[in-house]
Amino acid sequence: MALIAAFLGWMFDGFEMGLFPLIGKPALQDLLASTVAPEAMTAYLDRWFSVIIATFLVGAATGGVFFGWLGDRIGRVKAMSFSIFTYAIFTGLCGFATEAWHVAILRFIASLGMGGEWALGVALVNELWTKGNRALVAGAIGAAANIGYLLVAALSLGMNTFIDTMRRWTLALGGSEQLAGYLLDNQAWRFLMIIGALPAAIIFLIRIFVPESDKWEDEKAAGKTSYWSTPDLKGVLIGAIVALGIIWSWSPMGIDAGVTSVMAVVITVVGFCVVVWGYLLPVRRYLQRAQEASSITRESQLTIRKNLLIGATLAGIALLGTWGAAQQSAKWSTSAELDANGWTNVAQYTQIATSVGACIFAMFAPFLANMLNRRVTYLVMCISALGAALLFYQTNTVINTWFFTTAFLMGGVTASFYGFFPLYLPELFPTSVRATGQGFCFNVGRIIAAIGGLQIANLVHAFGTSSNAYSALCMVYIIGMVLVWIAPETKGKALA
Repeated sequence: MALIAAFLGWMFDGFEMGLFPLIGKPALQDLLASTVAPEAMTAYLDRWFSVIIATFLVGAATGGVFFGWLGDRIGRVKAMSFSIFTYAIFTGLCGFATEAWHVAILRFIASLGMGGEWALGVALVNELWTKGNRALVAGAIGAAANIGYLLVAALSLGMNTFIDTMRRWTLALGGSEQLAGYLLDNQAWRFLMIIGALPAAIIFLIRIFVPESDKWEDEKAAGKTSYWSTPDLKGVLIGAIVALGIIWSWSPMGIDAGVTSVMAVVITVVGFCVVVWGYLLPVRRYLQRAQEASSITRESQLTIRKNLLIGATLAGIALLGTWGAAQQSAKWSTSAELDANGWTNVAQYTQIATSVGACIFAMFAPFLANMLNRRVTYLVMCISALGAALLFYQTNTVINTWFFTTAFLMGGVTASFYGFFPLYLPELFPTSVRATGQGFCFNVGRIIAAIGGLQIANLVHAFGTSSNAYSALCMVYIIGMVLVWIAPETKGKALA
């Protein structure tokens, strides 16, 4: 039951992450129409789209730390219920927005829950799954979000038929033309946002059928959960504010405000140090209190701190590669750099190809990690991801069978990390800090991805084409090939 709950929670998380790229532009066109002149619409729309994506990434990073902290303090099940409620309800509320900034704020709050659900679900399932193959669990969770992306792509293909059907149902049920227009005009963005609240129903499944982690219950009985302190969350708040400042410095709004590239680099370097300090503050304070109470040794404290930084770096490399490669593929498929060759709905088919690959490879990666070991598997994934990305972006000039084959490979290999991390990250931390540690590692990588993603325009300018820019960004995998050798090898070790 825990696996089903975590799977559904992360699948709907993936669906809602993929939903905004589908309906974001028609939503913003609708919201900005009354205040922005038509000739300025494109510029304003692109700015708001970038702002909302960036705030989502920062919110997910913040939520990963906050809800991880909550899960270590009050329990995995309760915290996971709160996280799913947060992302479902606030996604639904986006359907009632009347200004673009309403969407930005609501998406930020929703993304808090999206970032937290992964860490909590992974911790809960790994701690309950004491018998059987944990690789199966990791693969299932890794594939879940990609199934959500696949559902979004399928929905996009049938969008016109879907809207016509919903309009007929609305009128048949007694709704007015005005209500149907409000819900279903502009690619039905309001209706799709509102039904994004439906995953909140999973909470009833979780609260009734899913047991709490017995490992966490033992920690609570030993009094170790009392070392967490709410005032320590001020560090997470500071980190989130500074992270948004970093995003702003690279955004069009920052450029308009006179922020130069040199200034942005300085803000990024200094700001990122502050972000790491802030997000780590609750863990550091917890470890200090635990050491003072003789519940943890100094050696264990240092090991946890080291693993936090190593795990965050490895996850950041994977996330930056994903946002720099696979997540750009649908957009690139409709660019002037490619000959459409008579194909229609290319972006949707590209997302389907990458999502199907992601589901398959994410399932396979943890089994490979069991056959080899954690370090070698990460190395193989980095080499394969770099090769697949270069193959896709450097060998395609026309939309054809080869294009979708290489999209499948790239989407699969770059997503293999998300089957690997649910197996590896729980092994880096003891039960007392597992949810917080996982939340920090996996989600701080989103900030790295956000900063890297904002460099695409600069990379296009430097390398001449989008395909070369995406290829250059994927060179980050080379760093992963080197750094993985300082990461701990955990194959065969039981969860602490």
